[in-house]
Amino acid sequence: MASTVLRTALRRRGEGPPHDRRPRRTPAGELEASVLAALWAAGAPQTPGQVQLSLGTGLARTTVTTLLTRLHDKGVVDRRRQGRGYAYFPGQDAHGLTARRMHGELDRDSDRETVLARFIAQLGPDDEHILRALLASDGR
Repeated sequence: MASTVLRTALRRRGEGPPHDRRPRRTPAGELEASVLAALWAAGAPQTPGQVQLSLGTGLARTTVTTLLTRLHDKGVVDRRRQGRGYAYFPGQDAHGLTARRMHGELDRDSDRETVLARFIAQLGPDDEHILRALLASDGR
C-alpha cells in the first residue's frame, strides 16, 4: 500500500521509474493561446489542418478542431464555410482579447466600483498616467 502511494506521489511530481512517467498535458489555455497566435500570424482564415501544420506540435487535427470550436463558442474566433468544413479567423486582435478578458473579470463581481477602485490603486505611475490621458481624451 505504501509503495503504491509513493509511486503515485512521485508520478504526480514527474519523478519515479521511467515506465511510470506520463507525458505532461499542456493546459487548455496555453493551447488556445497557441491557436490564436497561429491565426493572428496567418493573416487569413485558416482551416484546422492549416492551423495544425503551423503549430508543428504534433497535435491531432481533431484536437485543433475542438480548440477552434471552443474558441468560436466563446466568441473569440469567427468562422466561415470552406468546403465541407470551416476556416477560422480571429474575432479581434490581441489587445481586444485582453480588453474582453478584463471586462469578463469585472463582470464576475457585483461591486464594480470597489473592483475598479482597487485596480486603479494598484496601477504603477506609468499606467496611471496612460489611464488619465485616455480618460481625458474620451478613451480614443
